[in-house]
Amino acid sequence: MANKTATKTKAEYSKELCLHWYEEMLLQRKFEEKCKQLYGQQKINGFLHLYIGQEAISSGIESAIRKDDYVITAYRDHGNAIVRGIHPNEVMAELFGKNTGCSRGKGGSMHMFSKEHNFLGGHGIVGGQIPLGAGVGFAIKYRGEDNVCVAMMGDGAVRQGALHEAFNLAMTWKLPVLFVCENNMYAMGTSVERTSNVTDIYKLGSAYEMPSKAVDGMNIMTVYEETKAAVEHIRSGKGPVFLEMKTYRYQGHSISDPGKYRTKDEVDEFKEKDPILILKSYIMENGFADDAAFDAIDERVKTAVQASVDFAEASPYPAPHELYEDVYVENDYPFIKD
Repeated sequence: MANKTATKTKAEYSKELCLHWYEEMLLQRKFEEKCKQLYGQQKINGFLHLYIGQEAISSGIESAIRKDDYVITAYRDHGNAIVRGIHPNEVMAELFGKNTGCSRGKGGSMHMFSKEHNFLGGHGIVGGQIPLGAGVGFAIKYRGEDNVCVAMMGDGAVRQGALHEAFNLAMTWKLPVLFVCENNMYAMGTSVERTSNVTDIYKLGSAYEMPSKAVDGMNIMTVYEETKAAVEHIRSGKGPVFLEMKTYRYQGHSISDPGKYRTKDEVDEFKEKDPILILKSYIMENGFADDAAFDAIDERVKTAVQASVDFAEASPYPAPHELYEDVYVENDYPFIKD
């Protein structure tokens, strides 16, 4: 059963918003489950990091920011790409290595990207996106705009020195960046407790007097509220915010990870806090949907996921000459205006 105590008072959130969240989160979940199946069939190759269990974070953040804001994240990025607006067809095609993918089949699972949707990756270097997010924030401030950059990372990435350099500069220059740690507890397979004396990750921001807070990342309503408050603070010119969103991945770190460092009982305990079930419980309590409505959503999601697979399978691979394209950017600097 879902953890009903985690929901807010009745009807605090609209029917339309809740059903949007539910369908978007379910789409991410079913998309990732299909990816796991396709990997087993060797239709997807290379690295594959699934977002199953963390969907409340991507959807909650996206609802609290604007489409002209920027998002940059690590390599567990399929869910972020979809909620930013990249069509599931393009995400699946990218996973298949096809030239209709959002990175033209040359990035794969870890390197989703879309300039059109202000989604700046998908980065394979652990923690490498953190200073890049600060740089995007600097560009926004330099241009005098009121946008925000959301720079996301995992709990393993916060052990990188680049985080501290980025935090220091972001606070010194009051950059419009929301730093988000998706703390799923195990990095690549080692618990937070075994890697640092500071197990409350949000406290790392206190060294730079950065407003920081721990957030229940399994509850989309909490994610939405805390992100919205943080973004309002940032847009007011007061500088960055750091949110530690406590979550859990139900799959291994990557597709090849058997997850033997945690017990089945622990996984089952966190499945009681499944973010999709929490939201579904809220929807049912408020009479927003009946079984028929949920069945209709399930069918739409199933159809969309299968359509993405069909699109990817029918798409061509990049031509050999494309190996030499997109290596350098020529006369196109998106953050500098004349």
